[in-house]
Amino acid sequence: MYVAVKGGERAIEASWRLLDQARRGDTRLAELSVAQIREQLRLAVARVMTEGSVYDEELAALAIKQAAGDLVKAIFLLRAYRTTLPRFGYTQAVDTEAMQVERRISATFKDVPGGQLLGATYDYTQRLLDFALLAEGHANGDAASLSSSRTAVSEAETKAEAEAMPRVVSLLDKEGLIEQERPTPDAPEPGDLSREPLAFPASRATRLQNLARGDEGFLLAMGYATQRGYAHSHPFAGEIRFGTIAVEMELDELGETVEIGDIDVTECQMINQFAGSGDVPPTFTQGYGLAFGHSERKAMAMALVDRALRAEELGETLASPTQDIEFMLSHSDNVEASGFVQHLKLPHYVDFQSELELVRRLRAQHAAHSEDRDTSPCVDQTNAQQEQAA
Repeated sequence: MYVAVKGGERAIEASWRLLDQARRGDTRLAELSVAQIREQLRLAVARVMTEGSVYDEELAALAIKQAAGDLVKAIFLLRAYRTTLPRFGYTQAVDTEAMQVERRISATFKDVPGGQLLGATYDYTQRLLDFALLAEGHANGDAASLSSSRTAVSEAETKAEAEAMPRVVSLLDKEGLIEQERPTPDAPEPGDLSREPLAFPASRATRLQNLARGDEGFLLAMGYATQRGYAHSHPFAGEIRFGTIAVEMELDELGETVEIGDIDVTECQMINQFAGSGDVPPTFTQGYGLAFGHSERKAMAMALVDRALRAEELGETLASPTQDIEFMLSHSDNVEASGFVQHLKLPHYVDFQSELELVRRLRAQHAAHSEDRDTSPCVDQTNAQQEQAA
């Protein structure tokens, strides 16, 4: 039971003012702008957009600033804002194979159509602090050299975009070596977790929505667990690609589909151990991950967990929490998890007082029983001595 605190309204208002001061920090330093966060903290912005279920870089950057860098709080803020927005309709399914690729790698084939495209990545950087970044300005050369490098990168991207980049799993699909999910005319419309509560049993479409909104840290830990034996999984990174795709929407007023904008996404297709039976030849299985912006770690972890959650439909033994759909989906959301944990900070005075009185009563009863046990041996011994004397 929660109870009101005397003078709580004034205390809360004062807390807000202190929060504004703490968020601003030292006023002698320039204030961090939303534009700077959007451009220079793009990986944090991508996570907030993905788990906040809103693709808007400016709003995600604003939420990060308001939350003083607490990404879970920023995700909560963005989701709360999302609930105020009207729903105009649904876009068409995007074709990620038509992506304008900025980065594309495969750990399964060295030579793939379109080639490996490293792009901007931390994969090959040394894990050392770059103290040159403490200095203002460009840490690695002047503006002219930076401009020339940007030109070279732009030319490389243009060349890469001009080349066809079919999915790596398509190479296996040509030989029938990997399962492929293809839409059927009678397939039911996928649910919308942003408008409908999670219910079980959950379809794969619902599970993927849940994982996309799920906490990256949770998915990372669970994906790690699947590789350590807590699932029937032996993964290979079939393909990870990052780039821009067009979003289209069918407008009833026009009677046609129009392009309404572009978004950046990261896609991961994880190739896993094969399945088969006496009637079906062995084929590789796969897990899938998709996230807004440049979010490779999230997409990879999502793909690992997605594959683990398919254990029952693939006829595998359910022997790990990572394969338990209800457990995984019910605990992956950081907004819900944060609420349950942090509600413990609210007043629980009445609840605690009742528990305190109960413990005091139990201790009193325990003390009484202890005294009875202490006197009982003396009485028994006296009676025995009297009987012996008689």
